[in-house]
Amino acid sequence: MTWLLVAVVAALTVHTVVNARLLRRPAMVSTVDEHVAVLLPVRDEAARVEPCLRALKAQQGVPRLEVIVLDDGSTDGTADLVRAHGLRVEPGAPLPPGWLGKPYACHQLAALAPRATALVFVDADVVLAPHAVAAAVGELRAARVDLLTPYPRIVAATAGERLVQPLLQWSWLTFLPLRAMERSPRPALAAAGGQFLVADRAGYERAGGHAAVRDQVLEDVALARAVKRSGGRIALADGSALATCRMYTGWRELADGYTKSLWAAVGWPVALLLLALYTLPPLLVTVMPAAGLCAYLMGVSGRVVAARATGGRAWPDAAAHPVSIVVFAWLVLRSHRERRRGRLVWRGRRVP
Repeated sequence: MTWLLVAVVAALTVHTVVNARLLRRPAMVSTVDEHVAVLLPVRDEAARVEPCLRALKAQQGVPRLEVIVLDDGSTDGTADLVRAHGLRVEPGAPLPPGWLGKPYACHQLAALAPRATALVFVDADVVLAPHAVAAAVGELRAARVDLLTPYPRIVAATAGERLVQPLLQWSWLTFLPLRAMERSPRPALAAAGGQFLVADRAGYERAGGHAAVRDQVLEDVALARAVKRSGGRIALADGSALATCRMYTGWRELADGYTKSLWAAVGWPVALLLLALYTLPPLLVTVMPAAGLCAYLMGVSGRVVAARATGGRAWPDAAAHPVSIVVFAWLVLRSHRERRRGRLVWRGRRVP
């Protein structure tokens, strides 16, 4: 049984290596000859949105580019800050019943750019390289897909961030067959990242846009599934050369952010499986040194491969992979517990 554990972890690591080699990497393009809209929803982002705004103003290679910011009821002067940077900001409408905040903000933004043939959704914590929009739209067209996630390089500064955040890229590189996901029409085989999301306008509307995912906490993954249900195609790409993103600044913000949404992404069977695969090996070293060490090193190797494929930090963070899994499992437990108690809140709004 112990060597079966080793074999499973080794197979997953090999799969990570294969995915890392197959991962799309957007090429530089000199110009994009279509109307592109960059759409930024903000809500109380004054403390961190300025690098994003400066990067949006510096975009190159998209002659017909419009940037639209939607202020979703900010009370900290975010809208004034956007105007000070010379960018268009529109006030968000009151949240209707049955909608969550971000899907409704993105829905309004898409409606504000009726001429755009490509829609680029970005979050306020994303900082784009000057060629990012052109390269991302170019990859959308080269891949012939309707929805593309050029996954940003995730910036992790504190110990808690460094333990948890690298699991985002590691998880889909390890468990999701990327090329099969692109070819398969199955909605269940889907992934996306709302921090930096590029959509073909026609495919987006055919899928129902964000109205189709109005009540979804993980609206990005839900949108990818809606695109597939409508007959469209999706893809993931390494966007580490195009964008950076520090999703959370510190442990408290990270814990609250993951608690808000993990219940919708990860069930307890998956969390238990991860614990068995990646936290048992170090414990087995005392009784079965060869098998335990081999499984541990395979798990660490998968983390190293994922980090190097997506612009992350490999060492010494990967060596703490079992600890990362334990912390992640605790966050899953917390998320399910808080949802059962009806205590999920994000940005001042209750999460149903």
